[in-house]
Amino acid sequence: MAGQHARWTPSGAETDDPERIAIREALAFGKALYDRRTALGLTSAELAERAGMTQDDVECIEEGGTEPTVGLLRILAAALDADVRLTAGHDLGSLWFEAHAA
Repeated sequence: MAGQHARWTPSGAETDDPERIAIREALAFGKALYDRRTALGLTSAELAERAGMTQDDVECIEEGGTEPTVGLLRILAAALDADVRLTAGHDLGSLWFEAHAA
């Protein structure tokens, strides 16, 4: 007996679901923060102190558990001595912190 396997592909409605978009944005935010923090050689505790946050707050962001708000992006960009860059889309790489231009 031979079985058939159909490949599941998400429809446009599922990929545009606001909850899924929010999850992808939070993950992109967390990755961007982690990448910049580690590039600077900072611990999460050091970044938390610079940003006036707790270490748990920083770790929660890096784990994709926090929505990227304008205010939070500004605070963290200042703490990282960086600019925030955004591109269209909601996936990893659509948000990053970039060192200030010299």
